[in-house]
Amino acid sequence: MKIPTIIAVTCSALAISMAVPVAARDGQVETVTKNLEEAIPNIPGKSLIALEVNYAPGAASPSHTHAKSSFIYAYVISGAIESKVNDGETRIYRAGESWSEPPGATHSISRNASRTEPAKLLAVFVLDTNDNPLTTPVK
Repeated sequence: MKIPTIIAVTCSALAISMAVPVAARDGQVETVTKNLEEAIPNIPGKSLIALEVNYAPGAASPSHTHAKSSFIYAYVISGAIESKVNDGETRIYRAGESWSEPPGATHSISRNASRTEPAKLLAVFVLDTNDNPLTTPVK
């Protein structure tokens, strides 16, 4: 193999290997999976929605609000999540810890606190049945 080819292949491999962590650090890698959606039978007009949020190392959600009627309970399943709601303090919650968000809250920080390990949380919404969207970015 010629030297220019070796250099080109090495540079390409280096660029590809660096692209994934950079994207994760910039908050580009977050997946949200609906775990449950069900009307609450003894509270007419209310529903419960549970979402699993998986953060890659260094990943973050953009600053956001949730549906106006939603009360949210967040539980860290694994890893560590850095969070700030409204004017509260910025905190790191570890696996087994939780917090809540009142209706109309602004969630300005929601990110994986680790740049090397993934993190996962369960977000449980209690809200008016047809209140959409669940999440709206803050501009």
